[in-house]
Amino acid sequence: MKQKKQGLIILLILISLVFSACGKSSKSGRDESPGEKLVKPTEPEKQAEELRQEKDLRKLTLILDYVINTNHSGFFLALERGYYKEEGLQLEIIEPQEGVTLQLLASGRADFGVSYQEDLTYALDADDPLPLRAIAAIIQNNTSGFASLKEKNITGPADFAGKTYAGWGSAAEQAIIEAAVKQAGENPESVEFVTSMDTSYTGLKGDIDFMWLFEGWDIIAAKMAGLDLNFIPCRDIDERLNYYTPILVAGNDSIEKDKELVSAFMRATKRGYEEAAKEENLEEICTILLRHSPELNPELVRESQKFLAEEYSKGTDTWGLMKAEVWLGYADFLQENGLIQDILDAEAYFTNEFLFE
Repeated sequence: MKQKKQGLIILLILISLVFSACGKSSKSGRDESPGEKLVKPTEPEKQAEELRQEKDLRKLTLILDYVINTNHSGFFLALERGYYKEEGLQLEIIEPQEGVTLQLLASGRADFGVSYQEDLTYALDADDPLPLRAIAAIIQNNTSGFASLKEKNITGPADFAGKTYAGWGSAAEQAIIEAAVKQAGENPESVEFVTSMDTSYTGLKGDIDFMWLFEGWDIIAAKMAGLDLNFIPCRDIDERLNYYTPILVAGNDSIEKDKELVSAFMRATKRGYEEAAKEENLEEICTILLRHSPELNPELVRESQKFLAEEYSKGTDTWGLMKAEVWLGYADFLQENGLIQDILDAEAYFTNEFLFE
């Protein structure tokens, strides 16, 4: 009898252990009721969830100033890494017809735009000023200047006199060249202006003597092509020409009435440019830009990105930061040369409000 009792006790203990094990949590740490199973979502279910999340995102549009290039690296890096989605945004990036970004932005056909300090200054001096302001400087210094074949022997603004210039036909462009020639003591009316479909370094041929090019793109491309150029940076002509170009622009209504949208967009964008400045992200950025614009020269993209990575935040700890003296200095240059009527208060041109959130 004693042995039978002992056997019965052992049997009861074993049964108790079995039921105890059944009631324990699974490896996932989740308590499961009898018959409950952990089921992984199927691929269609994942896609449906992604679509549901995308429907919850706020759609917005960014219009570029020109075709895709390394000035825009931060936008595309932020887009591909999902920084905008993390902020609840679905961003569409559009290449514009040249010279219409500010007009499209002011008309409400876009939420944000890439432009230049010279164009925005003119737009705000108009009889009917566009309701826009700059919200970030994409790079800190003006890396543009005047390029010519070395054989033309153009080494300063005085040498522009009597020469033919080819450009994109903006009022600001012609005004700055004429002012520089006048300051050099030459006749600005002697410069012949030609609007060209080819505003790259390849336009430096035939009857064209000089062009306005960016050091971080066309000057690099020209050197890669074996051209021997003279290059006169704008900032060397007059320190007031070291203005912000390109810039990021938003409508006053958004800045004043939809601050959360602007803040969210700027958090993602700033993060993108901070990452674009890091050497370890070079290859990723090149791959992304070439995927969005396959016609670009991979070597040019790589060399340009190396150059601009050091320019995005040069001289400042905060990407995008703008200074009143830069905006007012450029406006002073224009007014001094009779190119604009009024110099506005600095806050009419720009705001740093969204760079420190």
